[in-house]
Amino acid sequence: MKHKYHISITIALIFMSMSYSLAQNPLINDQFTADPSARVFGDKVYVYPSHDIIATEGKGRIGWFAMEDYHVFSSENLTDWTDHGMIVHQNKVPWVKPESYSMWAPDCIERNGKYYFYFPTFPEDTVTYGKGFRIGVAVADQPEGPFTPEAHPIKGVRGIDPNVFIDKNGQAYLYWSAGDIYGAKLKENMLELDSEVVTLKDLPDEGLKEGPYVFERNGIYYLTYPHVENKTERLEYAISDNPLGPFEVTGVIMDESPTGCWTNHQSIINFKDQWYLFYHHNDYSPDFDKARSIRADSLFFNKDGTIKKVSPTLRGIGLTKATAKIQVDRYTHKSEKGTALAFLDSLNTFKGWKILYNKAGAWVQYNSVEFEKKPLKSVMVRARSSKGGSLEIRSNELDGALVAKIKVPPSEDWKETNSSLSKMEAGIHNLFIVAKDNNEIEIDWIKFD
Repeated sequence: MKHKYHISITIALIFMSMSYSLAQNPLINDQFTADPSARVFGDKVYVYPSHDIIATEGKGRIGWFAMEDYHVFSSENLTDWTDHGMIVHQNKVPWVKPESYSMWAPDCIERNGKYYFYFPTFPEDTVTYGKGFRIGVAVADQPEGPFTPEAHPIKGVRGIDPNVFIDKNGQAYLYWSAGDIYGAKLKENMLELDSEVVTLKDLPDEGLKEGPYVFERNGIYYLTYPHVENKTERLEYAISDNPLGPFEVTGVIMDESPTGCWTNHQSIINFKDQWYLFYHHNDYSPDFDKARSIRADSLFFNKDGTIKKVSPTLRGIGLTKATAKIQVDRYTHKSEKGTALAFLDSLNTFKGWKILYNKAGAWVQYNSVEFEKKPLKSVMVRARSSKGGSLEIRSNELDGALVAKIKVPPSEDWKETNSSLSKMEAGIHNLFIVAKDNNEIEIDWIKFD
């Protein structure tokens, strides 16, 4: 009888370990996350990312990627994200080299009521498995776990970045990368290959290719992947009429990072009739691109099925309730002059950002704020200004209806200031926060009460 090894996490401990994020981009604001594999299970989106940590002496390779475990996050509305806690740890998988800190980009898929979590890492027994990365599987009855790792990695697979696709006829495929991008059929048990390994053809010959993610839309199979044409990765895609190709290189999904983050890694889902691109950037670690954070933005198709290029945003996806703390530093747009972005605390970047004004007429636009029918009477702003200053909030247009006038008191400390609110109709509105003088003002968040 095949023995299985159980991760020692009880249901009670899982619930105790849950934490919550109210986020735009990045989606998760209390830890580093990368390589997001997004999946729709039921009425929720689940994201299975890798988990970057900062390597220290005796704990990973300093200055390089370090990952020791995986978490899973879920959301019903793409705004409120729940961390369900750790689901797999490097030292709780029987075949993995202990403390290798190489739990790289994973994926997860559902089949017949079971959830199969695929992850790459180094094996302990190189005599049996050989050197280099192998790909393992952990299985659960729920998308958030607890997951039970299989005793051995998948036979015949060497590489990283596993991705699983189940076609409409029920055939499952495993994809991975190791210099080239490879694919093969999976057996019904989702644990073994059911065909020869195929090198996916007609992809770019030059430069690093990795991170495959395959999906189907209207009979077209899309192979998406990061590719280094110059110095950093951009997200590209190729199309085919067959899950194993040959593929035709078609276009770019997202350009290279404007700030030089070396990696990117993607997944693409349809949730409630809207397509989304999940990816990562080094938002919380601008000086070290081995500590990354997951993001998401809306994705659209042209009539011929080609993908419209996605421009990364800070605002991201999902609605923000007016009664929540609205992080206006995650803006949709801002004026070119008179505004700047900075960390609240450069020693603890997870505290987030602030927006700075220093010119009359400077503005920040924050879209998609949901005002419910319950009447709101005031707006609170967390701000500081050594000389004091004044702001206006307007709805939908820069010169739109006046929502509130705010007087920020002079103070070297952060202050929460309440101001009366003009009538605000229920619905979804875009907000403009406008400086009315030249005094320097810093804003953390605004909130309607």
